[in-house]
Amino acid sequence: PGGIYVPLADVVSVDSRTGFSTVRRENGILLISVLGDLDDEDADRATEVQRIMTEDILPDIESRFGIETALAGQSEQERAFVSDARNGLILVLVGIYLVLAWIFSSWLRPVVVMSVIPFALIGTIYGHNAWDIPMSLFTVVGMLGMVGIVINDSIVLVTTIDEYAEDRGVIPAIIDGAADRLRPVLLTTLTTVLGLAPLLYEGSNQAEFLKPTVVTLVFGLGFGMVLVMFVIPSLMAIQDDVGKQIRAAKRALRVRKIGATWPASLGAFLAISLFSVTLGPVIVTGDALPLAIAILPALASGVGVAFGLFAGALAIMLIVIYIMAAIGLARRWRRA
Repeated sequence: PGGIYVPLADVVSVDSRTGFSTVRRENGILLISVLGDLDDEDADRATEVQRIMTEDILPDIESRFGIETALAGQSEQERAFVSDARNGLILVLVGIYLVLAWIFSSWLRPVVVMSVIPFALIGTIYGHNAWDIPMSLFTVVGMLGMVGIVINDSIVLVTTIDEYAEDRGVIPAIIDGAADRLRPVLLTTLTTVLGLAPLLYEGSNQAEFLKPTVVTLVFGLGFGMVLVMFVIPSLMAIQDDVGKQIRAAKRALRVRKIGATWPASLGAFLAISLFSVTLGPVIVTGDALPLAIAILPALASGVGVAFGLFAGALAIMLIVIYIMAAIGLARRWRRA
């Protein structure tokens, strides 16, 4: 660990034998198997050794000797499990989205409900760090179960707010809905978290395998409950504000008077043009346009810088259009 070179026999056990008993070929390629196990008493150290092998040692051997390498055994099983879990999670999220879109009769409302899922990972990561447990395959299993419970709490809150919004304003509906649904969401979370909490302090070997799953559920749900009560109402308020702006823009574009139409039309044209010059090419191709880079070299820094330039320039343009429209409206009132 300190980077000091020592004899090989001091750090590993070597079993030597003469020659190969068999020569294996697959599709005309000579295969040589190198077997070895990592000490699992220190999981962090084993992970670091495996990372060095895959990122430094094996690529160096491939480049120097012109061979191909592949990890099998437990590494292969882990890759297969992670791939299956990723595909399963994608299918689960797509299924949840379609069901919610059908229930809410909206394409955007399910996005608000499911937006709490990435934030719940904050609690999962914090829990693993607090208990000094490396994230493993069992963490993925816990995440799959956590997604369903967090979305259930989110659905309960969003449904109540939508019901209240039918006969009152959006902001009062959000406040009353969050206050009324606090108890059900709190009880749903506490029953799961308190029921699993004793497993965190279990010291048996069987419980050690389940601890990543338990930590994921306990900390993910605990932190997710707080996020559900704060993030979901905030996103619903933001969605309502954005919806008002979109409806106002549509009305402005439908008006036949040029005095009301030109600000919205000019703003839409400038937004589309600016996007196609700055952020659009970076998203599609990964690189900005050569002419745009020549004018603004900062565009070559990546998507983050391109988005910042797009948002900043668009904000300045819209403010200028707003001021021009206000001046024109003031002149029209003076003439009247």
